Amino acid sequence: MIDISESVMQFLLAFIVVVPLIAAVAALLPAPPGLRGRSPDQAVLRHGVTVTGVILLAAIVLALGFDRGHPSKMQATTDIQWIPALNIHLHLGIDGISLPLLVLTALLTFLCALYSYFKMPSGPGPKAFVALLLVLESGTLATFAVLDLVLFFLAFEMVLIPMYFLIARWGGAERTAAAWKFILYTLLGSVVMLLGLLLIGLKAGTFDMVALATDNGRGLTTSVQVIAVLAIGIGLAVKTPMFPLHSWLPDAHTAAPTVGSVLLAGVLLKMGTYGFVRIVLPIAPHGMHTFAPYLAAFAVAGIIYGSLACLALAKQGNKGDLKRLIAYSSVGHMGFVLLGIASMTPTGVNGALFANIAHGLITGLLFFLVGALKDRYGTADLDTLAGATGAALYGRAPRLGGLLAFAAVASLGLPGLAGFWGEMLAMFGAFDPAAGLSRPAFLTFVAIAALGTLLTAAYLLVVVRRVCMGGKPSEGPQLADVQGYEFAAWSPLVALTVLAGLWPAVLLGLTDPAVQKLLAGGKS
Repeated sequence: MIDISESVMQFLLAFIVVVPLIAAVAALLPAPPGLRGRSPDQAVLRHGVTVTGVILLAAIVLALGFDRGHPSKMQATTDIQWIPALNIHLHLGIDGISLPLLVLTALLTFLCALYSYFKMPSGPGPKAFVALLLVLESGTLATFAVLDLVLFFLAFEMVLIPMYFLIARWGGAERTAAAWKFILYTLLGSVVMLLGLLLIGLKAGTFDMVALATDNGRGLTTSVQVIAVLAIGIGLAVKTPMFPLHSWLPDAHTAAPTVGSVLLAGVLLKMGTYGFVRIVLPIAPHGMHTFAPYLAAFAVAGIIYGSLACLALAKQGNKGDLKRLIAYSSVGHMGFVLLGIASMTPTGVNGALFANIAHGLITGLLFFLVGALKDRYGTADLDTLAGATGAALYGRAPRLGGLLAFAAVASLGLPGLAGFWGEMLAMFGAFDPAAGLSRPAFLTFVAIAALGTLLTAAYLLVVVRRVCMGGKPSEGPQLADVQGYEFAAWSPLVALTVLAGLWPAVLLGLTDPAVQKLLAGGKS
C-alpha cells in the first residue's frame, strides 16, 4: 500500500471510467503522421494497447492507494449533483467488493488489446474494433464504480451495443443470429430491471446506493421489496446468466471472436452477480429473503444442466464445439456464484465474489487457448481436434497442451488454484444459510452442487484426454507452439490463478469487511 491523497484517488477513479470513452472517439480519427508506424491500422491497434495499458496502470495505482485497513469504507468517492429534479447524482466510489472487479476488467481488456495487436480477428478494419473495445471497457468499469441506481443502469446498458457489434462484425459462423439473440435477451431483461430500480428509487426518495444500503430496506415495505427484487433479479439473472435464462450465452460465445469471448465470460457476466451483491442483498433484504430459495434452486439446476451439456458435447461423435463447451461450463460455474449469494451469509457471499474473480481469470485463459487452437486447426470442433486417436497436443505443441491442461484442472476446482476457494466457500455458506431460510432445502442444494463438481471434473478430464493426449506426434502435423505475444497475454492469468489459489486471504481480506457491512445494513 502507498499513501495517496483522497483527491488523487478521486481523480484516478474518474480517469479510469472516462478516458476509455474519450480514447474510443480518438480511435476513429486519422492517426497523426508521427504515430502511424507501418500503417494506419497498426497505429490504431497500438492506440488500443497504449490506452488500455494506461488504464490498467491507473487501476493498479488505485489498488495500491486503497486503504486496506478499511475496505468496507467507500473510497475515492466523487458525488456531484447531475439531475436535481430526480435527485440523480454522478456518484463514484470503490470498496473491497468493487476494487477486485475493477482491476480484473482493466487487466483482461489490456490483455485482449495486446492479443489483438498481433492477432486481429478477421472482419472489418481495426478502427471500429478498437473503439468498440474501449467503449466496452468504459461501460464495464463504470458499472463497478458508480453508486447511483440510474447511473448503474446506464453503465449496465452501455456495454450491450459494443458487444453486439463485436459479435456481429468480427464473429464466426452464424454471428448475426447470435448477436441478435444476445441483444434481445439482455435488453428485455434490462427493461424489467429498470422498472425495479425506478420503483426502489421513487419509493425510497433517493437513487443513492450507499444511502439505500445503509437504510437496509427499512424505508421500503415488504411488498415493494418483493416486486423490486423480482424485476431487478430477472435483469441481473439474464446477464449472469442463470438457468433457464442462459440460452443466449452458448450461441454468443461460439460466434464471438476470441477477445469477445474472453471479455464476455471474464467481465460481462460478473456485472449480473455484482448487481445482486451491491443492490439486491443490502437494499431489499426482505425481498431477497423471499426469493433466496428459488434463486438457489435455479443456481443448482444450472450447475447440473451446464455440466451435463458439457459432458454431451465432450462425448466422441457428438461434434461438440470446444468454445460452446466452455460457454456451458460458465453456466455451471456461475451457478456456484448464485448459490453463494442465495445463502445470504458472509461466507457464501465472499465465496461468490471470490468465484467471480477466479472464473474471470480461468475462463478468460480457456477462451484464449481455444481461440489459439481454432487459429491453428481452423476449427474448434472437438471431434476434428481429437481425430481418431486424440490431438496429442502434449507431443505436437507441448506448451499449449500444458496450458490447456492447467486451465482445465483450475476450472474443475483443484485445491491450490483459484477455482477451489470460491466454490467451496459458496457451498459452505449454503450449508448453513441465513436465519429464516430452510436449512433442509439448502442442504439438498449443497448435495446437488457437490454432484455438479464431480460432473465438472468428468467433462474437463475428458476434454484434456481427447485434446492433449493421443497418437505419436509423427502421426499428425506439427503445430506452432505458444508464440511470444500469446505468452505475454496468457502468463498474467496463469500467475494470478496460482497466486489467488495459494493466498486467498489477499482477496478475502478485501471483500469480507465490505460484505459484513452490507449484510449488517451499512454498519461496520
